[in-house]
Amino acid sequence: MPRIDTRNSARFWRDPQIDGLSCMAADFTTHEYAPHSHDALVIAVTETGGSEFKSRGRTDEAKTSVLLAFNPDEPHSGRMGRSERWRYRGFYFSSLALASLMEDIGLEQTPYFMENVFTDTDLIGAFLELHRALDMRRDRLEQRELMIASLGQLFRRHGSGKVDLAITPADRSKVRIVRDLMHDRHDEELTLAELSQEVGLTPFQLIAMFKRNTGLTPHAFLTQIRLNAAMKALESGVPIVEVALSAGFYDQSALTKHFKRCFGVTPLQWMRAAMTDPNVRTI
Repeated sequence: MPRIDTRNSARFWRDPQIDGLSCMAADFTTHEYAPHSHDALVIAVTETGGSEFKSRGRTDEAKTSVLLAFNPDEPHSGRMGRSERWRYRGFYFSSLALASLMEDIGLEQTPYFMENVFTDTDLIGAFLELHRALDMRRDRLEQRELMIASLGQLFRRHGSGKVDLAITPADRSKVRIVRDLMHDRHDEELTLAELSQEVGLTPFQLIAMFKRNTGLTPHAFLTQIRLNAAMKALESGVPIVEVALSAGFYDQSALTKHFKRCFGVTPLQWMRAAMTDPNVRTI
């Protein structure tokens, strides 16, 4: 098993009232997030210290004066940078959770964010208050009111229609072919040569095309597929050792390493949050 820094701690849980909403409260001193994405809208607020993160080809700071938002499937990474501590609270709104909230907010579909950093002081405070209300299991009406108000304000101020980047149809088609192959055979030992030959490219061309179209390298994208498969299996109660192998990881240690690097929690924490009602889980 990989060595875990005991100075880092994180709590992760599923909200019992809204299907598809997960929450995390983390306190890190050394953790680095590898490039990854989520199939959920991610919103995060910093309580103490900060960190650096990279998204859309630029580096910004996560600090107490900003609110962070990452669209579903938007790649990003992070590291401590100059800060000695980063204590933050995060929300993960899956498509299921968002669908249940859009009607109450008065929007037909979830807006897309063209930026990751917002400095609205009232929104930062609103999302901190919302997270604490969910964490402490306060009055349900209060929780719902805070959620609709904070999300509604964020969407209406900063959301916009999704812009289709200038990607050639040929690139899009080839990426789709490789993505489908990865999904179908993620449990196998795929090679870069095999993937590139599938679409008539050199490995170098494939890497460049994937970065241009998805923001991730082929390896990082395949790892994300394997992690998503692992999460589904963990939610079903499959033992972690079996999950690792069936998802395509070499062993349980490899799964734990990638899971922790990308999501900030261990597979065991994820499984406990899915199968029980853990209000507190410490690494």
